[in-house]
Amino acid sequence: MTVITEKRSARSLRSLATHQWVEKTRRLATLLNLHIAGVAVLGLVNLYLLAHMAFAWHAASGENAAAIADQTVAMKTAEIARRPLEGLDEKLAQATKDADKFYKQRLPYANSEVAGELGALTKKQGVKLTRVQYAYAPVMTGTAGELIESRMDASLSGDYRPLMLFINSLERDKVFFLIRAVSLTGQQSGTVGLRLGLTTFLRSPVGIESSDKSVVAGSADAASADGPDSAAAAGTQSGTTAGTAAGTGGRR
Repeated sequence: MTVITEKRSARSLRSLATHQWVEKTRRLATLLNLHIAGVAVLGLVNLYLLAHMAFAWHAASGENAAAIADQTVAMKTAEIARRPLEGLDEKLAQATKDADKFYKQRLPYANSEVAGELGALTKKQGVKLTRVQYAYAPVMTGTAGELIESRMDASLSGDYRPLMLFINSLERDKVFFLIRAVSLTGQQSGTVGLRLGLTTFLRSPVGIESSDKSVVAGSADAASADGPDSAAAAGTQSGTTAGTAAGTGGRR
């Protein structure tokens, strides 16, 4: 009898506990509590999204900094490359003026000018010009600055110092002379033999220069008045340029 009573009491206790748990669950499962639980879940989701966005922003900031640095370097490079081109039109115009000035003041327009200048320099320095051979070739054909290259192979003799002074005077002369080669050909009784390779350029005559009818042969007559050395130089020129000058348009 006592055992049966204890069993009934245990069942009653379990039934009461179950009923209490169900009641408690019902109280927790009200509409307000469900809203609170939903808000809590949304808050957790928002926190996750904010953390993910913060990570993505940090990564993007690093990439943007690298991209900005690359663009800055590219911009600086382009700016440096642009500087030489500033005022290019003015620089070209000035370069053209300088070239025209050099052509007019330093380049001869006739062979007689070259022969006369060589004769004057040899007489001034007291050396003998025994032979000059000329060769011609067109330069910059078909352009506004077309020239004729005049290459000279000259033989001279004299004392060492006057020869050096002659070479120096060639480099400083108003007529442009480019010294290509210098070689000694011998020495006898204090007299030195010298061989010079020279180059100059003949330009087109300008203005009244076009009416100048002087020819290379005529320069021999003018040079003869200056002395035997100048006359020899001019005579050598007239003999060695007769064929080549005709091939270059007869620029005298």
